Amino acid sequence: MAGTGEDGLSDGLDAAGADSGLWVSGVDYVAGWRDSREAADRLNRALLGAGFELSEARAVASTNEEGNGVVRVAVWPDAANRLAALFEAVADGDGGAA
Repeated sequence: MAGTGEDGLSDGLDAAGADSGLWVSGVDYVAGWRDSREAADRLNRALLGAGFELSEARAVASTNEEGNGVVRVAVWPDAANRLAALFEAVADGDGGAA
């Protein structure tokens, strides 16, 4: 099984390429996933710092079929509305005050 090491434990890549359902020989999915993992971790820290719980808003590392890193953000609708309000406040120039 792709993404499972010799010890039988997942290395976190099980979902990489899941959208296409196809792993292409010779594509370095690990490098793309590693880049997206660093970005997802940073975004998750920012979400926590902004008062979100990771159970309601979370960034998840993945790759696309070409092996490029992708960060997917999954949020509950209420958290999406709060996150949108935060982005809107920053875009309006008031520093995120909601």
